[in-house]
Amino acid sequence: MKKRILAVAIGLSMCAGSGWAKTSNSSIEQRLQQLEARLAAAENRAAAAENQVQQLKVKQAAEIKEVKAAQGSIRVEAVEASKEEVRKNATSPALSLAGYGDLKIYGDVEFNMDAESNHGLVAMTNADLQNDPTNEQWDLNGRIKVGFEGNRTLDNGYFAGFRAEPLADMTGTMDLDDAMFFFGQKDDWAVKMGRFEAYDMFPLNQDTFVEHSGNTANDLYDDGSGYIYMMKEGRGRSDAGGNFLVSKQIDNWYFELNSLLENGTSLFNEDGYHGRDVEHEKNVIYMRPVIAWSQDAFSVAAAMESNVVNNAYGYTDDHTGKFVDQSNRTGYGLTMTWNGLKNDPDNGIVANLNAAYMDADEEQDFTAAANVLWKRFELGYIYAHNKIDDYAGIICRDENCFINDEGTYDIHTVHASYQIPNVMNMQNFNIYLGAYYSILDSDESAEHRSDDDDRYGARVRFKYYF
Repeated sequence: MKKRILAVAIGLSMCAGSGWAKTSNSSIEQRLQQLEARLAAAENRAAAAENQVQQLKVKQAAEIKEVKAAQGSIRVEAVEASKEEVRKNATSPALSLAGYGDLKIYGDVEFNMDAESNHGLVAMTNADLQNDPTNEQWDLNGRIKVGFEGNRTLDNGYFAGFRAEPLADMTGTMDLDDAMFFFGQKDDWAVKMGRFEAYDMFPLNQDTFVEHSGNTANDLYDDGSGYIYMMKEGRGRSDAGGNFLVSKQIDNWYFELNSLLENGTSLFNEDGYHGRDVEHEKNVIYMRPVIAWSQDAFSVAAAMESNVVNNAYGYTDDHTGKFVDQSNRTGYGLTMTWNGLKNDPDNGIVANLNAAYMDADEEQDFTAAANVLWKRFELGYIYAHNKIDDYAGIICRDENCFINDEGTYDIHTVHASYQIPNVMNMQNFNIYLGAYYSILDSDESAEHRSDDDDRYGARVRFKYYF
């Protein structure tokens, strides 16, 4: 019995120990599971917190971006408003071309300081001799030229273009050099029309200051002064008409025919010729053919010019009451040039020999000249011979009137110039020093001649190209 009780007690004890062990193991596992659950919960909470932080950052970045966008919008609106105000009050600078060719803008400045004796008496514009008796005069003159030239050239050599050269005079007036339209084929033929000068048949080389009657394209003839005829009456650049010119180039030969249509009385300063007032009846037409040949440095040209319109201008005879035609004028010219600067820009010599003859109504004029340029120094001589067959007389002071009767008159002129190049090391800025001296001679007796039949002048010219 005792053994049975002991066995039962031992069994119960073992059962109890086994249940406790199971209970203890179960508690540990639960605790581990709880710890794992708490760890997972903590990780979840950390992930949630991190997600919230990320969302806050994204939200904050979005808000910052929105704020910046709003600020940028405000600035853009302000800039646009400012641009709109600018557009309302000013236009943005712009340069646009039509696209039909090339456009060149150029020009030059030319100002002169002059000193002359008996100003105008051998020049184209007379001084007021009655009210201005001074024999010597200082003068400051000049102009600024701005040129515009457009050109269009095709692959076959055909071209067309224009040129306009307005002048701003220092006296406050506006003038014009060239205003022309041209077209043709390169190195073959060409047509020009407008205001320009045709072929130069009487080049004076480095012409800085040579003042005399016949010096420019208008008012060429100054009644009472000696006429230095230089084949310019039909050359062009007139204030009273225009040119139409055709030309042709064949190897070394050049042919040109210029026609000048103008009011012929513009030839005479103050509309005076042989002591009479010139009456305009109709416009003149000067025809001026030129033929030239050149090879290397040498060239030669011959030309003539003639008015082909009869009774264009003249005067009414007081005795007969008939109109006397004075518009019949024909001139001839020859010029030869050696231009050594083409092959030797530093030491080359440029030399010209010129001759011209005018057969006009009751007058014949002959002019011959020679000039040489070397090392920027130029020296020249001009001889003019005027034969007046009819002269009605002119009112002027005896000491200042060179031609006052029928007869022959001679003018001897020496002119010189020197170029000072690259002033201040600028290749486009030069200064020219020029001077001339003229001796006037006539076949009148000594008692009718003046004691001061000479003229002289000096000039400093400032020339700037741009």
